[in-house]
Amino acid sequence: MHRSTPSTRSGKSVQDGGQAVRASAARALAPVITAKGSLSDLDDHQVVIRDRALFKAMCYGVCRTLPRLEALAAKLLKSPFKARDADVQALLLLGIYQLLYLRIPAHAAVGETAGAARDLGKEWATKVINGCLRRLTRESAALQAEVDKDPAVALLHPRWLLKALRQAWPDDWRAVCDANNQPGPMTLRINRRRGDREAYLARLVESGIQARLCTHSPDGLVLEKPCDVQALPGFAEGDVSVQDEAAQLAAELLGPALAPRPGGRVLDACCAPGGKTAHLLELFDIELIALDSDAVRLARVEDTLERLGLSASLVHADATARDWWDGTAFDAILLDAPCSGTGVIRRHPDIKRLRRPSDIIKLAELQARLLDNLWPLLRPGGSLLYATCSVLREENDEQVRDFLARTPDASVTTPEEVSWGHPAGAGRQLLPEPDSHDGFFYARLKKQG
Repeated sequence: MHRSTPSTRSGKSVQDGGQAVRASAARALAPVITAKGSLSDLDDHQVVIRDRALFKAMCYGVCRTLPRLEALAAKLLKSPFKARDADVQALLLLGIYQLLYLRIPAHAAVGETAGAARDLGKEWATKVINGCLRRLTRESAALQAEVDKDPAVALLHPRWLLKALRQAWPDDWRAVCDANNQPGPMTLRINRRRGDREAYLARLVESGIQARLCTHSPDGLVLEKPCDVQALPGFAEGDVSVQDEAAQLAAELLGPALAPRPGGRVLDACCAPGGKTAHLLELFDIELIALDSDAVRLARVEDTLERLGLSASLVHADATARDWWDGTAFDAILLDAPCSGTGVIRRHPDIKRLRRPSDIIKLAELQARLLDNLWPLLRPGGSLLYATCSVLREENDEQVRDFLARTPDASVTTPEEVSWGHPAGAGRQLLPEPDSHDGFFYARLKKQG
């Protein structure tokens, strides 16, 4: 397969560079739209530096708006592409996305996207894509109005997820969909061992970066515009980390169980990528074991702690087993359980394509196994904080309700007076909000004795 590479030679046209980045995006998107890969595998080093922002914007944007793009593609094509031409399908979706959502001149979006088929080694597709995109420029309003009659298309969510959101949040489901369809803001967590957020806010302003204080997290700042982490003052030195406000609340909820017990023994089960691990260590003098079953993701935790100058015992093991445990009970356990990720769709829009209804059942079963396995590791009087980045009740308040029903020595200590989220059974549910926090669920449980 021929793959063109943009050249800096003066004889090379700018259009070739535009074709190359679109071909690279099509290659990256093909496994995602066929549900065989995810955006976590995205590698922007395959494109030149000047094109990386466009590359990521197109890849994430296509996933975010996929239901509408695919509905329009079906209207524009006389017959669907064959399975082996998923890259060409992705290229057509990229063209539609540019015309509808990016400020790229129509002639450039059409010409460079169609021309990118040559970079894929499929020159035959140039005329097909060119014809489809030119028709869209002529009939855009009518075609969009037609496909948007389907709520799944208009709201950019699969039908099963729309149904689940409507059942879980009858008064809020449309707001959740709207929040999911917008990119999440870049939120920072100040390392309290190295300063406070008011002082760091002043440093940001001096660097020309505008930000505001988070509403709920005392350590959080929201940037007006995302930026490269290397542009953040003191990032390399560990003064600040990137973490959503909702995720920062885990340390706040565990605080009452940890602050009175310096040197307390804490387990962070399912710890990767390590944001909550680091936050706990920044706030409390504790002995922390960070556990995760994914060795690659655990290495990321190690890198994060090294940058921040923090230390923990990192353990590569399965939290549904106990072969890693030394028999000494924990004062507190954080279980940030594997979940559907339906509260962070705006940051991981490929979830809408990759997740299936059957996954929710399997995930709920896994969450129950984790709770049952970890609870005996907690000392009497200790606290377990159950957390997910889901907005589905099967994984959240219903999961905790069932756990309490089968666990007589467990009681709820989730604060009722907190100012954030919706009361949800034994816990608190945050729903994603534009320009604010992601969707998250928390329930704090205490072991009697």
